[in-house]
Amino acid sequence: MFVPFLIMLREGVEAALIVGIIASYLRQTGRGAWMPVVWIGILLALALSLAVGAALQFASAEFPQKTQELFEAVIGIVAVGVLTSMVFWMRKAARSIKAELHQSIDAAFETSTNRGLGLILMVFFAVAREGLESVFFLLAAFQQSDGMAGPLGALLGVIAAIAIGYGIYIGGLKLNLRRFFRWTGVFILFVAAGILANSVKALHEAGLWNHLQTVVFDMSNLLPLDSPLGSLLSGMFGYIDTPTVSELTAYVAFIIPALVFFLAPPSGAPKAARVGQGS
Repeated sequence: MFVPFLIMLREGVEAALIVGIIASYLRQTGRGAWMPVVWIGILLALALSLAVGAALQFASAEFPQKTQELFEAVIGIVAVGVLTSMVFWMRKAARSIKAELHQSIDAAFETSTNRGLGLILMVFFAVAREGLESVFFLLAAFQQSDGMAGPLGALLGVIAAIAIGYGIYIGGLKLNLRRFFRWTGVFILFVAAGILANSVKALHEAGLWNHLQTVVFDMSNLLPLDSPLGSLLSGMFGYIDTPTVSELTAYVAFIIPALVFFLAPPSGAPKAARVGQGS
């Protein structure tokens, strides 16, 4: 439950920031009447994300067992790529996203025709990116968990993100966004490493990867996967109680370089600032 909550909180805050920056700039430049157009772009992006998620979920339900394992592996690998690109993109773009969005809005209004369409497309692509990222992660996360805890956590994350985004927009909430994205990014990289290890396991169960299957250590007696703590660690970090050489190698080979590059200070980075309205 916690992992879907955190991912949707982070994704939702990113989307809320984008929408907040757009709304604030439209208001500041006397274009507040165009806000309904912004909502059209947001709703279209949400509809696309939901449609893609539903289509993939319904399609996977019809697969035979081994094909389902392959589907789980593919979705997991895609989710790892999406999550990794997400945290590194935000690390790089956080300092310039406001200026870039302002430039995009100005460009959409430079033409005398199709201003509404240009604004819709700009908002659509900005929000759809966050939505599609969320879809692939949630599919990977839900495949590794049972019951309603995952969907409930995701829903609570969205609600919390909306509240934070609104608080920032009206200026009543101050949040150190750089620190927020930095430490949630570290956590997400560990989540991605766990998803990658489980994807390797799924490839083996699908019969496509049968190398390096020696069990490195056996924790099934001390901390079994179906125990409360084991389930929690599995959901948060992809814990496997009997990891094989290939699964452990995938985990370590991903997490070490990912953390090194992510935590390395960017050259010429300004000091972190607290972000409020319009940031």
